Amino acid sequence: MTMSVENLKAAACAEIDRRGGDAVRAAREILDTPEPGFRERKTSGLVAKMFRQIGVPFQDGIAITGLKGVLKGGGAGPTVAVIGELDSLIVQGHPHADPATSAAHACGHHCQIGSMLGVAIGLKAAGVMEGLSGSVALMAVPAEEYIEIGYRDELRRAGRIEFLGGKPEFIRLGALDDVDMAMMTHTIAGSGDAKFKIGGTNNGLVAKLIKFTGTAAHAGAAPHKGTNALNAAMIALSAIHAQRETYRDEDTIRIHPIITHGGVAVSSVPADVRMETFVRGKTIAAFTSAGRKLDRALRAGAMAVGGSVSITTLPGYLPIQSEPAMLELHRSNAAALVGADKIVALQHRTGSTDMGDLSQIMPVIHPYVVAASGNSHGNDYLIDDYDLAVLTAAKAMAMTVIDMLAEGARKALDIKRSYKAPMNKKAYLSLMRGMLKEQTFEE
Repeated sequence: MTMSVENLKAAACAEIDRRGGDAVRAAREILDTPEPGFRERKTSGLVAKMFRQIGVPFQDGIAITGLKGVLKGGGAGPTVAVIGELDSLIVQGHPHADPATSAAHACGHHCQIGSMLGVAIGLKAAGVMEGLSGSVALMAVPAEEYIEIGYRDELRRAGRIEFLGGKPEFIRLGALDDVDMAMMTHTIAGSGDAKFKIGGTNNGLVAKLIKFTGTAAHAGAAPHKGTNALNAAMIALSAIHAQRETYRDEDTIRIHPIITHGGVAVSSVPADVRMETFVRGKTIAAFTSAGRKLDRALRAGAMAVGGSVSITTLPGYLPIQSEPAMLELHRSNAAALVGADKIVALQHRTGSTDMGDLSQIMPVIHPYVVAASGNSHGNDYLIDDYDLAVLTAAKAMAMTVIDMLAEGARKALDIKRSYKAPMNKKAYLSLMRGMLKEQTFEE
C-alpha cells in the first residue's frame, strides 16, 4: 500500500535524522580537501564512495570529475535533479585552505555535496522511492566557480572541455537530457533570524582572457627601445573605469579585472602582460553590450603605447530565474522545518551561477540556507551550523522532491507543462558558442 505524501516525507526525514551524520562527515572531509574546478579528484572519489555506501547507482567521469546517480521510483514520471557542486575557490589565508594551492571552500560547496547526499539518504528510506513516480538524478557537478580561466582555456584548447563551467558542460554532454527540473541549496551568511533565503535572480556573465604584447628592452639603459605592455594594461584599466558612469543602474553591470602576469623581471620592459575579467549583467543584452565597451577600452590601451592586444571572449553563465511553483513547494517545506517567519524572499543578486544556464532550459530553484558567517569568497567565510546547512537543507529538498513526484507526479507534470523555457538545448548551445571570439588588435 502506497504511503501518503506526509508519511513519505516523515520517512525521508527520519532516515536523514538516523543516517545524516554520514553526510555531515562527508561535507567536513571535503572542507579539509578543497580542490578547484575540473581538478576535484579526491572530492569526486569521496562522492563515489558515498553513493556506493548509500546504494545509488552512478556514472562518473562526466565533464572530467562529475558524477550522476539515479534513483528510480515505483512508477513512470519526470526526472528531478538534485545538485551539489564539487569545487572550491582559491582564497589565501582561509583557515581550511590547502597550504600548497590556497584552494578553500569559501562559498560552502562542501555543504551542497553534503545536502545532496542527505537527499539520497532520505529517499532511500524504505518505501519512499516506491511511492514516487519518476526518477531522481543526484548530481555532483564540477567547476561552478569560474576561476583559473587560463588553465581552463588550456583544457578547452586541448579538447577536454568546451565550456569553462560544469553545468554548461553537463548540458553539452547530454547528462541533463533526461532531466526535467532541477534544484540545489547554496549556503549563505546572514544576521538575524532567517534560516532560508529563496527566489530572486542573478547576473549572467561573459569572461575575457586578455594578453597585451609589447617589446622587451633594458628598463634602465634603453627603455625607449621597448613597448611597455604593462602601461597598455594600466591605460586599459583606466579606460574601463572611465566607462562606469555609462552603465544603467537597472542593468547591474559588474566588471572586475585582475592582472595575472605583469612582466618577467623588473629590469626588462614588460612585453607580455595578462589579464582576466568578468563582465556581469542582469540580462544577456546588458552584459554583451558592456563587453563591447570593455573591448574598446582594451584596444585603447594597446593602441596608446603602440602594442597589441589579444582578447578571448569566453561564454560564461546566463541569468537565473526560479520556477514559482517549485519555489512555493520548497518554501512550504522549509517553513515546516524552521518556521514561516524564518524564510526570506530574495531580490536580484549581482553574483553569477551556472544554475542560471539550467534555468534557461528547464524549471529550476536555487534556495540559500543561512548557516554561515563571514564574507562569501573571503578568508573568513565559515559554516557555523552544519546541521542546518546539510541536514535541514536536505530535508527541505527531499520533501520538495516528494511533493513533486508523489501522487503520480501530478505536481511535477503540471510544472513541466506550464514552464515556458526561454530556449531549448540546441538554442542554448548555439548562443553559448556564438559568444566565443578570439581577436587580436595592433597598431
